[in-house]
Formats: sequence, structure tokens, C-alpha cells
Amino acid sequence: MSFKTTVATLCAFGALALSAGDMPVYMDSSQPLEARVQDALGRLTIEEKVALIHAQSKFSSPGVARLGIPELWCTDGPHGIRPEVFWDEWSQAGWTNDSCTAFPALTCLAATWNPDMSALYGKSIGEEAHYREKDVLLGPGVNIYRTPLNGRNFEYMGEDPYLASVMVVPYIKGVQSNGVATCVKHYALNNQEQRRHTTDVDLSDRALYEIYLPAFKAAVQDGGTWSIMSSYNLYKGRHVCQNPRLLKDILRDEWGFDGAVISDWGGVHDTEQAIDGGLDLEFGSWTNGLSEGKKRAYDSYHLADPYLALIRQGKVDTKELDAKASNVLRLIFRTAMNQSKPFGSMNSPEHLAAARRIGGEGIVLLKNEGGILPLDVNGKKKIAVIGENAIKPMTVGGGSSSLKARHEVSPLEGMKKRFGNDVEIVYARGYAGEQRKEHDGMKLLDLTDSRTPEELIAEAVDVARDADYVVFFGGLNKNPHQDCEDSDREGLGLPYGQDAVIVALAKANKNLVVVNISGNAVAMPWVKDVPAIVQGWFIGSEAGNAIADVLSGDVNPSGKLPFTFPARLEDVGAHAIGEYPGNKDALAASKQWGDTIPEYYHDDIYVGYRYADKAKTTPLFPFGHGLSYTTFHYGNIDLDRKPISPDGRLRLTVPVTNTGNRTGAETVQLYISDEKSSLPRPLKELKGFKKVVLRPGETKVVVFDIDCSALRYYDDRIHEWVCEPGKFTALVGASSRDIRGKADFKVE
Repeated sequence: MSFKTTVATLCAFGALALSAGDMPVYMDSSQPLEARVQDALGRLTIEEKVALIHAQSKFSSPGVARLGIPELWCTDGPHGIRPEVFWDEWSQAGWTNDSCTAFPALTCLAATWNPDMSALYGKSIGEEAHYREKDVLLGPGVNIYRTPLNGRNFEYMGEDPYLASVMVVPYIKGVQSNGVATCVKHYALNNQEQRRHTTDVDLSDRALYEIYLPAFKAAVQDGGTWSIMSSYNLYKGRHVCQNPRLLKDILRDEWGFDGAVISDWGGVHDTEQAIDGGLDLEFGSWTNGLSEGKKRAYDSYHLADPYLALIRQGKVDTKELDAKASNVLRLIFRTAMNQSKPFGSMNSPEHLAAARRIGGEGIVLLKNEGGILPLDVNGKKKIAVIGENAIKPMTVGGGSSSLKARHEVSPLEGMKKRFGNDVEIVYARGYAGEQRKEHDGMKLLDLTDSRTPEELIAEAVDVARDADYVVFFGGLNKNPHQDCEDSDREGLGLPYGQDAVIVALAKANKNLVVVNISGNAVAMPWVKDVPAIVQGWFIGSEAGNAIADVLSGDVNPSGKLPFTFPARLEDVGAHAIGEYPGNKDALAASKQWGDTIPEYYHDDIYVGYRYADKAKTTPLFPFGHGLSYTTFHYGNIDLDRKPISPDGRLRLTVPVTNTGNRTGAETVQLYISDEKSSLPRPLKELKGFKKVVLRPGETKVVVFDIDCSALRYYDDRIHEWVCEPGKFTALVGASSRDIRGKADFKVE
């Protein structure tokens, strides 16, 4: 039995043994939360308060054993529960019972455009965290997709603040229904991995409030997250984990956050700034305890002995300490000392089914000329599966979200399982990437291949030439400089010479399907030569089965892109008019890793489709795009009244009909355009979406309620949200570039 379980059990039995008058308030879960917090706080010594607000191991803080307040245990997410590591090392501890269900990456979840899938995801991963006795799940991530080069985009929910806001809330509620806290990250402006510790972000308040903060605000006010993780970067000259503007003025004073702010590991740089900057709980990476020859290395953290010394010297008072300790106590009472938590579960059939369902619903059909998909194997003899990503494990790697999955179905395995009884499945490598035989203490599939690129292509073409269908699995992987923490991609193109493989396959066989496995947009110079393209994401344990479900037609694809696929990197605002990866002069003058690099977001509010609309570029695939194996007809838009008052509400309805011969789901998207405003605004902005399932020939009326929150912009001159009178246009469509109907209305 773990220490935490022992303490919780003793607390429970102790409570039964005491009379109501003798029971300490902090132990009595029937008492109001704040009464418990204040009662416990009053019983703590200064030393215990300080101990409460910093780590004691890689993933735990100590609690207060004297009072029966248990340790607080964190675990990396947001796609699965990280394997156990040694107390003071990053190496895996070698447990045999810590394998998890790997859920789809959050880009895949966002691509479902379905809050019900987000709720299922949160509930499922929360059950696994609870079973493993974790109190805080370090996720989900909601940083905005500003550039397709960001190595960590796969952990986030896309480029649009409204979409991310809607999708993050059910995830949070699902996790926390298990008595496990979400730690929404990385707050804020963590929009790149290159120089993430030293990039000093500056931007207009308008861009901050309209683009980069809404999902965090929704996580706090609508999701009720119990903790927030501060990001590594600086904001206006001060690291975020010790930045009072973000952590106090906005997070607590404006939004009313009552949870704990947890530092990213090793993100704290200054004791006094951490004291007054709004941080509550310090975790770290760089103080490696006994390996550095210190007996109590964690007591050397900024919010440890250095803080205690300042108090004893009279240089700081204990007001901030009490606030921090209160926030951590509140987190502990909601999680580790929560006596009403349901039972958890691990690797259950229900969790695997959830991973498969979410993955299938998030897969996006980008192109399907001639109806090559779904694959019809009647009378066919052979399917050629090509590409390293058909066999390469994708649950391992990527940084802190690397998992030890109990099993992972590869795309090749999924294809064989679904089609192998009907046709011959043959495989060829096609290309070879980096050859790593071990990662994070786990042995990987040996992909060593000494053949030249030319030899690999020749084999692939030979296999593909006489096949009925060719399915190429390529894209990115989770190695550094691809989809991976702590490094950004070096370009938009596919690695390992994949373009040459795809071009050769397209010439060899006209029935070619390209499945792109990635968490980011990629360049597709061969897009006109390939009849069918599928965006496959990192789907987790059930990846191969979920992909086979869609390719076979067992699941009708309904995913929509949560970010824009640009035709060129120059079509992205951060690269066209921004300063990514930082001010060029400062980068050129930088002589060492630790130099601070300023970066101003000149792209401002024009991120993703907002910039594409402004610059009038044609995306490779637009935001919100996704095809189906059936077709949908949008009827005429109806507005229930116009004009409306600034505090009124307008109801918009549009009938949608399935005009094909398969049951399918369509995500109807509502964009709003302000025809004339005091400040420049994007051409249109997503302000609503509804996913409807329709049988062949069935019609459903989709309803949107439009109020002032959908019409306003942030005026940073007066620090207020403004809903101006004037003319607006509601645009309803199947993507940001596939608008099916418009209707004008006025605000008086």
C-alpha cells in the first residue's frame, strides 16, 4: 500500500473514531472547502507551509505528514498516464504494471469538433490517472497553433480560440469527475519550442485577449480547472511562472481562478519574483538531487530554503506564503483527500473502445477524387501498404507525452486485421528515417535498414505496380525537430525523401491513398497527383484499427481540420509578418544559449485562417475542412428577428440534408463578419459549430443562438470588450472557405 493510500485510509478511519466535535475541520469532507483550507492553514508551521509549495521528487510534493495531509502526485499527460520514474531521476523505474492506454493526440480530439468526444476522453483518461493514484494530470494543452513548425502543436487544440475553448471544457470536467485535477498548460504564449526558455514574447493586448487567452479563460471559468501550469517563456521581460500580470491580474483578479499555479519543470528563475509573481507550487528538472551530491536538493529550490531564509531575515512577510499554501491545500483537498472519488480503471475494454472511437471521428478525409475511398475489396486481390509510418510505433517519443502503452496497433496491423481475409496485404518500407533502438528506457522496434533511398523506392514501386490499391503511410514522427517537445521543425516539407516516394507511387498506380501521420500541417507538392489523402494524426493504442475503420468505410469520416494547411510557409502570418523564432537582430547577436531573445507578434490577431483571409492566399486545405463518404446540402438560413439590441439574442437556423447513400456526420460551422468597426477585424471568425448525424435523405435543422459575445472585439485602448452597433453577416458553411449561406443582421 502506498504512503498516500495509507494516509487517506487512516484519515477515513480516524474520522469515524472521533466525535463530530473532536474532528479537525480540515479532515471533515462534509465541511465547506474554504473552512477546511483555513483550518489546515492555521495548523501549519512556517516550515510546513514552505515545504508544501515545492517538490520533493520528480513528480510529487510532500504534503504534511504530521497532520495526515498526503503527498500530491502529478503525472504527465495529456494523451495517457506516464510510466513511473525513479524518485529523483527521469529514467523509468521498471514497473511492470504501469502500462497505459494511449489516447489520440489532442489535435485529433480537436479534429472531431465534438464536445461529447472530449467528455469521453476526459472521463477515460481521468479513470486511468485515478487508478494509478495520480492527483494532477499535466494537461490538456490549449496553446494556439501560430506556426506549423511548433514541435508541440500535436499536444494542443488548433489555431482557433473558440474551437479550443469549446473542446477543452468537457475534457476538464471529465478528468475532474474522477477526483483528479487537470493542469491546463502552458499558460501562456508557449507557441514555439525553439528557445522556449529564453523567448521574450510581446504582443498587443488585443491579440492576447482575442487569440491567446480565451481557451485558458474557458478552462478556468467554464471548466473549473483545479490547476494551471505556467509556461517556460517570458512575457514582456519576465518569465511567465513569476509574472504578476498573467498570474495575478488576469488569472486571479479578472477570471477568479482559485486553484494552484504549478511551474513547468525547471521554469522558475528567481526567488523574489516567484514569491510576488503568483506561482504556488514549484517543480523542477535541473536540480537532480543525489546525482548532484546534495542530500536535500529539492530544498534548494527557489520556493524552498531560499524563501524560508528571506522570511527569517524579515525581508518578506508571510502573506504571499499563506496564499500559496492555501491554494495548494485546496488542490489537495479536491484530489488526494477527496473521499468521494469513484473507482478508477486501467486499460479497460471501454478505454480502448474510447480511444478507437475518438481516433476514428478525428481522422480527416482531405481529398477523395473519383471516390477511391472507401476501399472496395470485392473482386480485388492485393493491397500494397507502403511507408515507415505503417509500422513505426508512435506512442513513444515526443517529449513529456511519451507513453508506455500496453499495446499499440500499427496501421499495417490494422490493415491486415480488417482486409487480410479478403485480399493479400503486401508491405514495402519506401523510406527510412532515424534508427533509434531505445527511447526512455524502452526497447523500440528495430527499424535498421542499410538500403539506399533509391533501392527502397524501387522496391515500393515494384510492390505497388500490380496492386489494386496502394496505401502510403508517411508524414512525421515524434523525433526531435518533428512533432516533439523542446525542438521545432526545420521546414514545412516531409522528411526522409518521402515526396520522391509518393511521386514514384503515383506514377506506378493510379489508385493511391496517402495517409499523413502527423500533428502538424505538411507541404504536399504532389497533391494534384494523388487522388485520395487522409490526415491520420497520432492516434495512440488503437491507431491501426481506427485508420482501417475509416479506410474501409466501417466509419464514415467526419473529422474537420482544427488548423489551416498552408500551401507555403510564407502564407503563415507568423512567418510573413511576425518575428518567428525571434527578433532577427537579437538572434544574430546571441552568443550563448541563455541569451533572452525578444519576439513581437506582429501578426497580431491574424493567426491561421484569419491571416489567410486577410492576405487572400489559397490554403492547401482550409481550417474546418473535412470530407465525407456522403454529401450534405445546406438549405436557406433563417433569422428569427433583426435587428437586435446589444444585450439581445438572435436565433439562426439552417436545415442540413444528407443527400448521399450513407449515414454520416457533418459539422456545421458559423462564422461572423463585422462589416464595419472602429478597429480592424478579421474577415470572419468562428463563433459556433454543431455536429449532426444524418441518415440518407434525412434533414435536421441546426440552431445557433447569436448574442453579443459572438459579435464583440477587445479594445485594448480602453481594456474592454466592445459590441458595436452596425451591420454584421452570419456565414454558415462546411469550412472556413466553403461557405454555404449568408445572412445579414444589425445591432442597434
